[in-house]
Amino acid sequence: MAQVNPCLKCTFTAFNILFAIIGGFIIGFALLIQVLTNIHGGEGVGLEGRTSGLIGLYVVGAITMVIAILGAYGAHRESKVSLIVFLVCMVIGTLLMLRVGIPTAAIRPELEGIMETRARENLPLDQASEEVKALVEELQKGLHCCGLFSYKDWEDNVPDSCMCNQEEQMEGKCVPVSYRVTLQRDYVYSQSCFPIISYYILLVADVMIGVCFTLAILALLGMILSSIIIHQMRHPNRPTVLLSVPTIFATPPPKYQELHNPPAY
Repeated sequence: MAQVNPCLKCTFTAFNILFAIIGGFIIGFALLIQVLTNIHGGEGVGLEGRTSGLIGLYVVGAITMVIAILGAYGAHRESKVSLIVFLVCMVIGTLLMLRVGIPTAAIRPELEGIMETRARENLPLDQASEEVKALVEELQKGLHCCGLFSYKDWEDNVPDSCMCNQEEQMEGKCVPVSYRVTLQRDYVYSQSCFPIISYYILLVADVMIGVCFTLAILALLGMILSSIIIHQMRHPNRPTVLLSVPTIFATPPPKYQELHNPPAY
């Protein structure tokens, strides 16, 4: 087997353990967001941005754990093939994380405004397409809200999905609708749906930005460590030199005569 510095091997193994823990944390966080969203939003909430964001987190977490296991195995067995594959994955991962993280971070300040503009294009809701109406009604049932920005988004056609029950009326979550005369259907949710939707989408975006830049930094560190290990495996008897001084700038050793006859000052 090739001779690899034991301290470097332990450092690289610890790095991959940390890498795997981060991958598991990403998967766990995505699962937590999904559970909380389902609790507040129900199973029928068709948020495309939230769904694609969660799938992205699951994929990134799983790939991170697989690569970490590959790197730990390569260091433990001193497998050159595994380490080269790990190095290639680190290079590709760094480029991908920066490719996703930089544009997402750039658009993050404008994301809420873009979502609001697109949401207002569907107002009033009673004149929107049937697909939009069905989606908003699913949101209203799951999130216990009414309208995108207010129950007035429906004008005079507020649907049953906006109606509160007596318990919610007692909790102060509802407002009366003046034009309704039926006592069982004269209170609607005071909470609008858009703030809840934007909260979850922005949360997923913030998590993705943090994950992308964190993984990019870790991938860069993994590139450095794996490159050093591969170098040691290819040249076991040659020390790893990270920085050397050119001979032209090096100070020449003192002459033999100068050692025995130092100049007088």
